[in-house]
Amino acid sequence: MSSPLASASPFTPAASSWVNRFAQLGPAFFTEMQASGVPSPEWLAHSPACATTLGWPEDWWVSNPEAVEVLSGKVLWPGMQPLATVYSGHQFGVWAGQLGDGRALLLGELNTPSGPMEIQLKGAGQTPYSRMGDGRAVLRSTIRELLCSEALHHLGVPTTRALCATHSPLPVRRERAERAAVLTRVAPSFIRFGHFEHFAHHGLHAELRQLLDFVLAQHFPACQSAPQPALALLGEVTRRTARLMAHWQALGFCHGVMNTDNMSILGLTIDYGPFGFLDGFDPHHICNHSDERGRYAFERQAQVAWWNLHALAQALVPVIGAGLGDEADVEAIQAELAPFAAEFEAEFLRLMRARLGLAVAQDDDKTLVDDWLRLLARHHTDYPIASRRLCHFSTAAGADWSPIRDLFIDRDAFDAWGGRYAARLEQEDSVDAERQARMCAVVPKYVLRNHLAQQAIEQAERGDMSEVQRLLKVLSRPYDEQPDAEADASFPPDWARHLEVSCSS
Repeated sequence: MSSPLASASPFTPAASSWVNRFAQLGPAFFTEMQASGVPSPEWLAHSPACATTLGWPEDWWVSNPEAVEVLSGKVLWPGMQPLATVYSGHQFGVWAGQLGDGRALLLGELNTPSGPMEIQLKGAGQTPYSRMGDGRAVLRSTIRELLCSEALHHLGVPTTRALCATHSPLPVRRERAERAAVLTRVAPSFIRFGHFEHFAHHGLHAELRQLLDFVLAQHFPACQSAPQPALALLGEVTRRTARLMAHWQALGFCHGVMNTDNMSILGLTIDYGPFGFLDGFDPHHICNHSDERGRYAFERQAQVAWWNLHALAQALVPVIGAGLGDEADVEAIQAELAPFAAEFEAEFLRLMRARLGLAVAQDDDKTLVDDWLRLLARHHTDYPIASRRLCHFSTAAGADWSPIRDLFIDRDAFDAWGGRYAARLEQEDSVDAERQARMCAVVPKYVLRNHLAQQAIEQAERGDMSEVQRLLKVLSRPYDEQPDAEADASFPPDWARHLEVSCSS
C-alpha cells in the first residue's frame, strides 16, 4: 500500500505544487486508489529533457533516493492524489464499452514552467478498469514507449512525454514471463476521445457537460466565448488531429492502435503500443501483427483519424444545440469536421516541401512530392536513409547523384524524377549549401527503428540498461551528425524484417 513520505528532498515537488484539477470533477470520472507498486525497484532510464520541461534539474533523481520508490508506485510524495480515470471507446471500429485506465494511475498535476503537467504511472498495478488484466507493464513495452515518446518530441511531433522508468524482478506474463517495469508519463492532459464517448453512450449528459466545461476551461479557453463552445472545441480538435496525422505521415511513423480511446483530445501522440517507423517505404505497412485486416495501416492513418473524429462528434451531440434531430446542428457539426482534409493536406505539403528544401511554394509541388513517394514505394526504398541522402542533392552540372540514385533498382526512374527536382530547385535559384543545411535541420538522421529498440530491450533483459540511456541521448539530437552513433543511422539488419510488434509490446 502506498503511503505519503513525511518530508521532501531538495528537488522533490512540494505539496503546494500539486494542483490535481481532474480530481475535482468527482467520483463519476475516476476511482481514487493507491498503486500496488513493484518489489525491489531500480532505475531503468531518465529523460533529462523531460525533467527540464518540468523545471527540474537534469539529475533530479540523484539526490532523491526515495524517488525510485515513488515512481514505481510504492510510496507517495506529499500532494499526490492517485486515481484511475474511466472512459469508453471504439476499438478496431467496434464499440468496446467501458474501458478506463487499466494499468495507469494519474498521480496529479504539477505547476511547471511549461504550465500544469499531469504525472501518470503506467504499469503500477490493477485498477477497477483492468478488465481481467494484471495492470502491469513489461520491460520491452516500457522501453519502447520511453524511447519513442521522447524521440517524437525531439522530432517536433506533439506527444505525451516520458520522464523516467523503473524496473523490477517481479515476473509478468505476456507471451512469456517478463520483468515488470513502470513508466512515468507526462502530458498537459491524458483525456481522450473515449472520455467523452463514455458519458454520451451511457446517457450521463450532466457529466458530459461537466467534462466539456472542464476541458474548455483548462485547455481551450478561447473556445469558451464561441456561440457553441462544443462545436468550437470539435473544430479545434479536428485541426490539431489533422496536423498530427500530417506529421506522422511525413516522418513515416505508424501508430498501430488508433482506437478512439487512444486519441488525445489535445492532438497528442498517445498510448504507444505497437508502433514503428518505416524502413522500406511501404504505404500498406501494418505495424501491429494483431491488426489482421490492416485497419491501421500506414496509408490509412488520416482516414482512421477522420472516422474517430466523427465518433467524438457523435459523443458531443447532447451538448450541442437541440441534438442530432435538428438539421442545423448536423450541418454545424459537419462544418467543424470539414476542414480536416484541407488542414491535413496543407500541413503535409508544408512538411514535405521543407523535407525537399523547397523555399517557395508552387502549384505543382504536390505532384513532385507524390511522385517522390511513389518512387520510394515502388522500390521499397529505405525512407529515413533516402530522405537524408536527398538533403545532399546537388543541382551543379555533372553532380554525382549516386549516393541517392544507387538506393533505387531502376536508376533511370530516379534520374527522371531527379531531373525534375533539379529543375524545380533552379526555378527558385536554390543555393545547394543553404538548402542542404535547411533540409538537414528538418530531415532526421536518427529515428527509432524497430531493430534499435529491440537491441536495447534485449540488452536490458540481460540486466544492462546502458543501451536504453545511450539511445535516448542519440534520439534527443535526431538531426545532428553524431560520429559515435553512425551505426544507428545505417540500414537495418536482415533479421529486423522478421520483428513483429503486438499490443503487448
